[in-house]
Amino acid sequence: MRSAFIVSFLAFMIVAFSSCDRNRVYDEYKSLSGWNKDSVVTFELNNIDSSKVYDLFINIRNNNEYEYSNLFLITEIKFPQGKVISDTLEYEMTKPSGEWLGTGFGDVKESKLWYKEDVRFDEPGQYKVTIQQAMRKNGEVDGIQELEGITHVGFRIENSDN
Repeated sequence: MRSAFIVSFLAFMIVAFSSCDRNRVYDEYKSLSGWNKDSVVTFELNNIDSSKVYDLFINIRNNNEYEYSNLFLITEIKFPQGKVISDTLEYEMTKPSGEWLGTGFGDVKESKLWYKEDVRFDEPGQYKVTIQQAMRKNGEVDGIQELEGITHVGFRIENSDN
């Protein structure tokens, strides 16, 4: 009797947690051990439904070794037919008090950052999304060679509500 209850409870929990993420179309992370200024994180997207509209997110996991309150990124979406959309983005990573804005327990925090909304992938073929850090210290021209404290960079596509 007790084992049947445990199995039923576990099955319920699996269904409950998997149904919480119905909007997810694509979600992948790349692990980092220091993010070199010349290192590009790449995500390859295949078989995205061209009839739907999506919201795009950049997910960042950082620990307390990250020394900054913001994060500058350079992103590109490379379309199958050759078009490229580039963006330079800035995200706040802390509150004015210095407390991390991300969620999570312990040392690692995860930030789900808006990238683009209401996007259509209307060209057939493979898309590539690249993300590169563009951090520099105030008053310095050269970027930070090795950015510490970013443990993972992720890219997520969700079905849009529109």
